[in-house]
Amino acid sequence: MARRGGFGGANMGQMMKQVQKMQADMQKAQAEIEATTINASSGGGMVEVEMNGKKEVLSIKIDEDAVDPEDVEMLEDMVLTAVNDAIKQVEELTESKMGKFTGGMPGLF
Repeated sequence: MARRGGFGGANMGQMMKQVQKMQADMQKAQAEIEATTINASSGGGMVEVEMNGKKEVLSIKIDEDAVDPEDVEMLEDMVLTAVNDAIKQVEELTESKMGKFTGGMPGLF
């Protein structure tokens, strides 16, 4: 007598539909992330960085008061801090939107 159940029949078809829906949902979430613009600043707003969800820096604005030829290192630190904050915000956004697909396993996206 043939054994029934397992991965065949209607169960497999239903599972494939669920997988396809999850793929579509993941692609939609990824597109939303990539279209998002993140703004970060440092030095009390003296340096502002705008980044998209693909971690591409779109703009950097530096207040002229932050430009001190005698202390370039401070300006470099403010730019670095603002860029790193923008990256962190993109990663947090990605984790919040994609975490439901990855079961909370960090680093998959």
